[in-house]
Amino acid sequence: MQRSIILGCLFIAAFFVSAATYYADKPKLILQITVDQLRGDLPMRYYDRLGKGGFRYLWESGIVYRDAHHAHANTETIVGHTTLATGAHPSSHGMVGNIWFDRETGFTTYNVEDSNYRLLTEGASVDASTEIDPTQRAARSEGRSPAAILVTTFSDELRSNSGGKSKVIGVSVKDRGAISMAGHSGTAFWFSKASGDFVTSTYYLEKYPGWVSEFNSTKPAQRFAATTWDLLHDKSSYLFGDTDDRPWEADVGGFGRVFPHNYGDGSSPYFTTWLTLSPAGDQLVLDFAKLALVEEQLGQDEITDYLSVSFSATDYVGHVFGPSSLEAEDNILRLDRTLADLFAFVDETVGLENTMIVLSADHGAPDAPGYLESLNIPAGYVDPESWEKDAAIARIKKNFGIKGELIETYDHPYLYISTGIKNDKRIDQGALEAAVVEELSKFEGVSLAVSSSALRSGNLPDTDIYRAVVNNFNAKRSGEIFIVFEPNWFINDFDGLTVASTHGSPWRYDTYVPIVFAGAGLAAQTVDRRVQTVDIAVTLSTYMDIKPPSGSVGIPLTEVLGK
Repeated sequence: MQRSIILGCLFIAAFFVSAATYYADKPKLILQITVDQLRGDLPMRYYDRLGKGGFRYLWESGIVYRDAHHAHANTETIVGHTTLATGAHPSSHGMVGNIWFDRETGFTTYNVEDSNYRLLTEGASVDASTEIDPTQRAARSEGRSPAAILVTTFSDELRSNSGGKSKVIGVSVKDRGAISMAGHSGTAFWFSKASGDFVTSTYYLEKYPGWVSEFNSTKPAQRFAATTWDLLHDKSSYLFGDTDDRPWEADVGGFGRVFPHNYGDGSSPYFTTWLTLSPAGDQLVLDFAKLALVEEQLGQDEITDYLSVSFSATDYVGHVFGPSSLEAEDNILRLDRTLADLFAFVDETVGLENTMIVLSADHGAPDAPGYLESLNIPAGYVDPESWEKDAAIARIKKNFGIKGELIETYDHPYLYISTGIKNDKRIDQGALEAAVVEELSKFEGVSLAVSSSALRSGNLPDTDIYRAVVNNFNAKRSGEIFIVFEPNWFINDFDGLTVASTHGSPWRYDTYVPIVFAGAGLAAQTVDRRVQTVDIAVTLSTYMDIKPPSGSVGIPLTEVLGK
């Protein structure tokens, strides 16, 4: 008995000596920041009015990659976040879109829904108003988990390498923004517009930690009641100061199109939605992330921990008002202060010299067609719901002897052929797909249509656009036809709400994002060669001397590794 105790003590001591040796030159904390819809040019667009501690800290103290892009064709939130987390393309990680049609269930699926794991806060996934985030309406369950992610994330590998001792937390306004980065083995928290709280599911926890319950008990959203979103500076100092009211901007539930934007007294069903489409949403995420950092004691021992913070306001503001709007400009200036606050807090609690920071974005964004047209740049809107009624589709159905509807659904960017037709052995599926591709390619606003048969064959032109479409193709989830709209053309109708702008294409305005590494003693450097977002997870893995995520295809960024 005594011998067993002694051997056990020696084993534990040996582990800690080994761990201390391994982690001696490693950061105590990896802080991965994802700014939703931060197109790569936006920080520099307003650089002259940024403070010293936010974007300027990163751009002047870090390694800045000025030509960074996503290499997949559907640049949506879950697709980009999961790519950043895994270093894999959607073809491998499986998140081909915010939603996809599931042939087995016969229903459209929301990316992180999972009926096996209910939310700890009952009813918290049912938003009072989802006009600016309609993809969540596809969810048939309130449950949430990362089960649909088919490969490991960097945070998974960090946890695995440390024997489960690395602490991993993901925080965002969006469930998909938190869940994707926390991976399969971490813990994700996100803001519920239905409850006004930060929530999680039973996949992660059986009950909330005390600090989360205490935070939620303060009713964090209500502190914005009876306040307004005002301009940070005098209007005359803004690039878009004289264009506060544009006809293409959306007025969500009475939030208005001009400053100041009034949050009301907190009783409106739109109240929490208004918070998320303004800098208030990022402030809520910041407050929760700072508390998580302290209460979970991240970065407080020799084993490297991981904190992901995904800021979503830039995305919602861009959808509602457009990236080139007074609201978007003020939001970037306020986000800069939010980042400075976060970095200062990390410096105080962990030390920036002990923290590896990486910032990127899940996608970029096009400008609003109205704004582009004012500059004589072609742009427009597409309406996939009208395709089934088009004479060209009627001709295809007649030629193939098809009764009923040909199109099951269009879940961007995929057209799914009706299940009954897919199962009809009398129909040559390859010929049908080819016919649909030929006709769709002629439709207004459509640049390219690619069939799944062509994608499986691999016999495609070797261009950036086709490669991006291939990178997005997952045989089990992708539809029969991938649609690429013309540059600056997109769907602008979200269940009745006309939005200013939306993303989801392989064009450069959607793929272009920043990649910046800072802290941890890295020397400032600007790099102009083309890099991809799949490089981030592999770079972090190489830096940490751990195996890369299971589906990763990126190339380590040598500047970060000191080579």
